[in-house]
Amino acid sequence: MKIARVFPRKTKATPVDELAFYDVPPRILVDDMGIDEVHVSVAFTYDMKRAEELAFQWEVVAPVKIGGPATGQPGEQFEVGRYLAPGYVITSRGCPNTCWFCEVWKREPGVREFAIRPGTNVLDDNLLACSKAHIRAVFDMLEGQPTRPIFSGGLEAARLESWHVERLVSLRPQFLFFAYDTPNDLDPLFEAGRMFEGSGFTRERLRAYVLVGYPDDTFEDAEIRLRNTWAAGFMPFAMLWRPENGRRSLDWARFCKPWIRPALVKQHFPAPVAAAVMD
Repeated sequence: MKIARVFPRKTKATPVDELAFYDVPPRILVDDMGIDEVHVSVAFTYDMKRAEELAFQWEVVAPVKIGGPATGQPGEQFEVGRYLAPGYVITSRGCPNTCWFCEVWKREPGVREFAIRPGTNVLDDNLLACSKAHIRAVFDMLEGQPTRPIFSGGLEAARLESWHVERLVSLRPQFLFFAYDTPNDLDPLFEAGRMFEGSGFTRERLRAYVLVGYPDDTFEDAEIRLRNTWAAGFMPFAMLWRPENGRRSLDWARFCKPWIRPALVKQHFPAPVAAAVMD
C-alpha cells in the first residue's frame, strides 16, 4: 500500500522521501503516484487546525486519516522512516510520571515496549522507565550502529543508575539530554552530574532541557534554574512552555534566545582562571 504522509510543519525529524509532504495541498502530479491512503501526522496541538485543513484538501487524492501525538491517540508500533526521518527511533511509548504540563501520560498510560528497530537518535518518552532487559537491548542495538547515538528524547535523572552510566560511557553518545521541568528534578540532576564525573563527558555532551515561561514563572526564577543546571554539570537549554493555542510570549521568546545555543549559553558563565605556575 502506498501511503502519502502529510505534515503541517517540517522539522529535522520529519521524513524526506517522495511520499512525504509538508504543509501543502495535493499537487497534480500526486494523481500519477498511485497513492492508496493519506496520513496527516500532527505532533503539536497548536497545529491541529492546519492538519484538519490539509486532511480536507487531500481527500481528493485518497482516503485520509489524521494521527499523531496531538490527537491524543495512543501511538502505534514504530515503523522506521514512516513518520520520522531515518535515524530516529522509538523503542517504547508512555511515561509513568504525571507531570502537569505533559500530555504523554494521558495519551499513553503506563509504558509500552516495542520491538527494537535500528536507529541512532532515541526519542522514547522515558527510556529509563522501561525494563532493564529492554534498556539493555536498546544499548546493544546502538552499539551496532555506524554513528554515535543521541538521546534527544530525554533521560530522567531520577531513574539513572550506575549501570546505565557505564553503558552510556561505553556508547560514547554525541549528546545526552536530561530535563529540569519541576522543582523535584533539581536534586536528581545534581546526582546525575556526580555520577558522570570522571567519565570524560563535558557539558557539550551532557545537556538538559529547562522548562520556562509557564504560568506564574518569572525571568528571575527561570534564570536561577538555568544557572543551577550549569552548576549540576549540564549545558542548559531553555524550553519555552506553550499553551494549547501555541502562541508564544514575545518577551519569553527574547529571554530564551541566549539560552538555546551552547555558544550563547557559555557567555553567561566566565571561564575559570588558570592558576599561576610558580618557578
